[in-house]
Order: sequence, then structure tokens, then C-alpha cells
Amino acid sequence: MTATIAEAPAVGARPPAASPVPVSRAYRFELVKQFSPWRVRLLILACWLGPGIAVFGINQQSNLPSDTLFGRWMHTTGWAGPLVTLGFSGTWALPLLTSLVAGDVFASEDRLGTWRHLLVAVRSHRRIFAAKALASLTVILLLVAGLVASGIVGGLLAVGNKPLIGLDGHSLAPGDAAGKVLLAWACALAPTLALAAIGLLGSVALGRSPMGLLLPVTVAFAMQLAQMLPLPVAVRLALPGYAFISWNGLFAQPQQLSPLLIGVAVSLAWAVAATALAYLLFLRRDFTNLTNDGTGRRALTVGALPLAGLLAATIGVLAVSTGATGSGIDQDKVQRSVATAFGHLYRLQEQQLHRPPVTEAQLQTTASCTKSEGLAAQEGPGNDWRCTVTWHIPGVAITGQAIYQLDVTANGRYIADGDGPKEVNGYFLVQTPDGTEPNPLWQFDGNVDLLPSH
Repeated sequence: MTATIAEAPAVGARPPAASPVPVSRAYRFELVKQFSPWRVRLLILACWLGPGIAVFGINQQSNLPSDTLFGRWMHTTGWAGPLVTLGFSGTWALPLLTSLVAGDVFASEDRLGTWRHLLVAVRSHRRIFAAKALASLTVILLLVAGLVASGIVGGLLAVGNKPLIGLDGHSLAPGDAAGKVLLAWACALAPTLALAAIGLLGSVALGRSPMGLLLPVTVAFAMQLAQMLPLPVAVRLALPGYAFISWNGLFAQPQQLSPLLIGVAVSLAWAVAATALAYLLFLRRDFTNLTNDGTGRRALTVGALPLAGLLAATIGVLAVSTGATGSGIDQDKVQRSVATAFGHLYRLQEQQLHRPPVTEAQLQTTASCTKSEGLAAQEGPGNDWRCTVTWHIPGVAITGQAIYQLDVTANGRYIADGDGPKEVNGYFLVQTPDGTEPNPLWQFDGNVDLLPSH
């Protein structure tokens, strides 16, 4: 009989090191942690129900948010509702959501003192970072999907699948409107990812400090304030939040794609840079010192300064590549935009009145615009633009004229307010054979392309 004797480990030898937990398993664990707090569940419920209820409720009111882009068309088409939701989300909702999700994903471990347990369980700094970043991204995408779906459903239930009036007055078929609404939301994901990456960076660098949680909201509001200032075009486009505004160009004809593509590219560059900085800071973090939660000089040198350098480099590249100088708003651009929008909307008014159809070529619409009654430079934003629109009616010798007062904002958007004659644009309602309907020429929105025309 033979006996097999197992080899005993040498005295003093270390047991083999356990392999790190796979990223997929750590990711599932982080997802469970993300969905556990009541605030995240409440946010999901609010995003999937709130916009639809709000859009449906607004459509039942006689007063519309006409000062909001596409707000004046909410009684006309269901596709205006998700665009109004997008405008509100880019200003308020998305910065707040990224703060509450990405801005707290690392800081929560500091507050609870659970870093040692997590490191022992996962045994890999890199996999912990990847799992937390992917889990926060998943939650943010779920919240954004809720905002999109809820806004669309609320608008379609309230008004229906009807054509949408574009930013320059041209009509978009329901299918075309649906595609551009979804594309606009997809483009808004880029600055959302940039804010989420800034949230990751703040959560890693500032630890349990509340500023880490507030960093995405603070950055977003600072960028919104900057967009209201008369900044040079290159500086305006270099800010990662510009894609929250430049989606407007999808609804113009021809589409203003250059500012939109630049805004998306800049936002994605910020998302990659901020995530990489957060990763670098996380790998250098000293988890053996319980009193050190990552705050200090390194947060400034490794976090803020590289992003400031990215902003400066982007401004230089855009200034050279686009050739854009000044505000990007000049007399010729304003006149072309107003004339184009008036021509489209005049045809819509003619359809309301059941008059013979006309084309833009037949109307030969032109606009003559002056700023500050011609006493100042004929460029830049302001509420002192005044335009006289002229058009020709086929078969009629008299030339039509209408007056508009324009309020042009620094980002190129304007509201044209009709100032007569009464039968054209002097009243907000128009009498048609089918009854009283909103007058499309009374007030309308427009957008000036800030980049030079080629």
C-alpha cells in the first residue's frame, strides 16, 4: 500500500494573493449602492413622470411660456414639449442630476469611512474607479432617458403628432421633427457627460467636502452666466456647456451644424480630460491615512489647472480655425435671418387665411435692420434692434412692409416682436375662416449663426 503525502507549504511562505474582483461584479455592486438611496429613486420617478405631467398641464392652460424657445408652439404640436423640457433641463435639471449622482459617488465612501472595506473586497484601485464611473454613468443615462420619454409622451398625448415650426419659421413634418428632437437630446448628452466627469473629479479631489457635490452645478451656472456676457465667439464656443444651446441650429434651414459639432467636440474633450484627472488623483490617493480625504493643494494643481489649460488651448484653436472675432452678430446676419423667418411664417399665415399659396421666391422678402437707430456700431447683442421687413405679393403692385423690434441675446438667439401693421403682425390672434388662431407673425424666435459665413 502506498500513501500520498500532500506537500506542506514552506514555513513562513505567504499564501497566494487573491485575484481582484472582475469589473462586471464590482459594477453590479456599485449599481446596487447607487439605487439604494431614496433620493436616487425619487429622482428616477421625477424624471420619468415630471416632464410629461408638466408638458400636459401647460398645454391645458391658455398662457404659454412664450419666452422659452419653442414654448409658443406648445398648443400647435406635441414635439414642442420635449424641446421646452430640453431647454429647462440644460439650465437646471441636468447639472443638478450630475451633481447628485456623479458628484457623490466617491465622496460617500469618505463620509461613511468604508474605503478600507471596499479595497479589501475588490483589491484593485483601477477596477473600483471603473465600476463607480460606469455605475454613475448608467444612472445618469437612465435619468436622461426618462426626461426624453416623459416629455415626448406628454406632448403627444396633449396635442398630437403634428408638424413643428422650426426656429426660422419653416415647417418640419412629424417624422422629421421626431428625428431632430431625439438628435437634439443626443447632442445634449455631451455636455451632460462633461458635467458628470467634473462631478467625478470633484468627488475624488474634495472628498467629504460639500463642494465636491456642488461642483457640477457651480460650473454649469458659471458657464450659463458666461454665455450671457458679450464674450468673443471663440471663448463662447470653448465652454463645454455651449452644446446645451447650439442644438437650436438643428431646427434652422439650412442647419447651423458647425457650432453644434464644435460644442459637442469640446464637451467630449472636457469629459475625457476630467475623467482622466479624476482617475489619476484616485490612483495617487493615500487610503491608509483616515484623516486625508483627498483635499489639498493636489486638487488644485492636478484638477483645476489642467482644465484651465484645456480651456485656453481650445480658445486658441477655435480662434485660428474658425476665424471668428467679436460677438459674431452683425447687421447682415440679422437681416438675413429675419427675412428668412418672416418669409416662412408669412406663408403659414396665408395658409391659415386660406389664400392662394405663395413661395419664398415670389415674396422676395428682405429686411433692413438697424441697432440704436444707427447711432452705434451695427453689431452685437441688445434689445435696440429695429427691422423693417419688405415683401412683394404676387399680382399686387403694392409692396408690403412690417416693423419688428428685436431683442438679440449674446448667444445669437432673438425674439422679434411685431410692431405693425395690425393686420399683419400687430395682434397675437388672427381671424381665419376656421375661427380665431394664433398669429405666427406677431412674435417669432430666430437664431443668428455666430460663425462666419463661407
